[in-house]
Amino acid sequence: MIRRILKFYAHYGFCDFVLCLGYRGWDIKEYFLNYKAKNSDFTIRPGTDQEIEFHESADSEDWKITLADTGQETMTGARIKRVAHHLTPGEEFMLTYGDGLADLDLRALLAFHRAHGKTATLTAVRSVGRFGEVTIDDQNQVSSFAENPHSPESQRIAGGFFVFNYEMLDYLDEDPSCILERAPLQKLTQEGQLVAYPHNGYWQCMDNYREWMILNQAWSSGKAPWSVWQRTTRDPLNVNIPPPKRSAEPHPGCDDTAEMLMTNNAGTVQE
Repeated sequence: MIRRILKFYAHYGFCDFVLCLGYRGWDIKEYFLNYKAKNSDFTIRPGTDQEIEFHESADSEDWKITLADTGQETMTGARIKRVAHHLTPGEEFMLTYGDGLADLDLRALLAFHRAHGKTATLTAVRSVGRFGEVTIDDQNQVSSFAENPHSPESQRIAGGFFVFNYEMLDYLDEDPSCILERAPLQKLTQEGQLVAYPHNGYWQCMDNYREWMILNQAWSSGKAPWSVWQRTTRDPLNVNIPPPKRSAEPHPGCDDTAEMLMTNNAGTVQE
């Protein structure tokens, strides 16, 4: 799951990552320590000093990934605050959860954030019903039925994929109980500093086994909506991204300076 999200961000040129680790943090560190071996063919000579010859891999990522332990019981707001020293002072940063995928246009999202000039942007997605939706008339006759409805009338929910200005960190605390989605975002709302970016396309979280199956079936079909990196070229965007207030030298291979963090309530992110 983490790798899919990183590849999604990297497709749009955002490849400087900070992973806010908690539960099973070492498993995630170990995966990336062995990333090249896990995703490449290689030749090894066991009788020597473990000389390894790696062969060309389709996954030659030009990424910079900081894996930061933020505590197993730490909530979302505190996780972000605890990795503040890994961010570039004065620069905006992106944030998303480790359990959600979408076909969102990240460069359009960034352009939207810079255009409105507020402190924070969240992506508002249409909720996907987990149960069949039934409409009945006055005679209790079923007039319509929809399994797992996903319609323009569906309620909007925060689907991750945030963009924050650096001063967002002032709303957070390192106390493990600091929850991003409560006091910090509520205060931003009261101050008129939180703006929603409406996304009407694909979005799916992975909170349970059923949703795990949904995402895996989409991937196995070869038509996963979020797998934009599998296309031969990037889609033409015609997006004019306003410049940030301050700029910094980007990581080689990136075409923007925004950094991306990944976190969720329990720190339970899976590959």
